[in-house]
Amino acid sequence: MNVGQMNAELLRNMSIIAEDEHLLKRATKYMRKLVAEKEDSSLFTKDEFFARIDKSKEGSSTEFSSIEELDKHIRSL
Repeated sequence: MNVGQMNAELLRNMSIIAEDEHLLKRATKYMRKLVAEKEDSSLFTKDEFFARIDKSKEGSSTEFSSIEELDKHIRSL
């Protein structure tokens, strides 16, 4: 299905939903969620993800010999 067909289907379905206030409210609420996901700045591309991993390998790290030691470190932050 190409973009034109998807747009046509979306508009066809929206014309049906527009006749029912309850469905229209639900559709609007869901679309807001979709838009928020798209606008979410915490999302990044696959390349950005791997670049962040590579960069993190350059920094310092801390190793712990036990869970208690890790817990103590976390609580001190």
